[in-house]
Amino acid sequence: MREGASANPLILGGAQTDFARNWTREGKSLFELMGAAVRGALQDAAVDPGDVGVAHVGNFTGELFCGQGHLGGMFAALDPAFSGVPASRHEAACASGSMAVLAATADLESGRYDLACVVGVELMKNVDGATAAKHLGAALWAGAEATDARYPWPRQFSDIADEYDRRYGLRREHLARLAELNFANARKNPNAQTRGWTLGPENFAQDDAANPLVEGRLRKHDCGQLTDGAACLLLASPRYAEAWAARTGRPRGSLSEIRGWGHRTSTLKLADKLAAAPADGYLFPNVRRAITDAYARAGVAGPEAIDAVETHDCFTITEYLAIDHFGVTPPGQAWRAIEDGVIEPGGRLPFNPSGGLIGAGHPVGATGVRMLVDAHRQVTGTAGDCQVEGARTVATLNLGGSATTAAAFVVGRATCAL
Repeated sequence: MREGASANPLILGGAQTDFARNWTREGKSLFELMGAAVRGALQDAAVDPGDVGVAHVGNFTGELFCGQGHLGGMFAALDPAFSGVPASRHEAACASGSMAVLAATADLESGRYDLACVVGVELMKNVDGATAAKHLGAALWAGAEATDARYPWPRQFSDIADEYDRRYGLRREHLARLAELNFANARKNPNAQTRGWTLGPENFAQDDAANPLVEGRLRKHDCGQLTDGAACLLLASPRYAEAWAARTGRPRGSLSEIRGWGHRTSTLKLADKLAAAPADGYLFPNVRRAITDAYARAGVAGPEAIDAVETHDCFTITEYLAIDHFGVTPPGQAWRAIEDGVIEPGGRLPFNPSGGLIGAGHPVGATGVRMLVDAHRQVTGTAGDCQVEGARTVATLNLGGSATTAAAFVVGRATCAL
């Protein structure tokens, strides 16, 4: 590594599968799904499989949806060169992929390995909606939360919306606008699950036919979709990246770096979190701290130093809370950023140019990795029709459960002197 080079983990490239595909209908399994993302990332990064020193897999419910655990061994079966490579699986509900990324960056920063493959994967469309809802309920405190709900997670996040309403007031049209934006952004994303959907104003209104209630106050288009998908990143130490750049002839601008990260965990039950939240502060202090930890480690003052955000929006209220927890507005005032167009394409800080979870799709264990693939593309100018003009620094926020696990990253164009 040359003098002046960054010690931050570097992203050489990445890939995601087409989130509109139903792999079970195609006669394919979790194994083929994982393999498609890994091969795509190796090709994108121009990396030989034999160079991979360690692998980390993010997955939430392989055992429940597919009857399959021990996914590190499945990774080893993808390529003969992976035989013997240390591989492990990480789980933190919808933040599983981010846990895999954190483990990989720790491996690189410790000097144990120079190249890590991180893949997030979830196959979820092989069962009906009611069964899927039951499986996903494993991220609740089993038997103690949402026991009377048909769909536990819409109920939990409806309860969060109710708490926002109680504290600050909450208007339906602001949540509807978030849904509308995410579906519109997804139409520009060639890998988005809903890119071909046609939706009209009635689909975002309080129309019980076109936008029926699901649980509580949340309606159909407030909710993310069941999604099959995988995403993969190749993360490198500066030492490996220097040799890689010399070998491939790729310019420094094709690299990004993880400049900062934050990871905070709160108690599992939503009611306990809400009861402990300060009356005049952030509803989820652990989420706020994860974000400010990432800001501090990246050396950025706050959202004014960020060019775009890829955030968790399993439901519209999740994105609503992300806006104020990122510090874009004071607590409870996310509506200001929505009304002022701050988070729209062309706004001061676009949110979810990919379409987010609602528009692009939410394969649970892959989501945190997919966010970083999109962040990498943004800061290297390779995001295609989703590109935010001039983006050099992008933040991500990935949540697990009812904001129990919070993981945030700040990704920037590489500054290392290769």
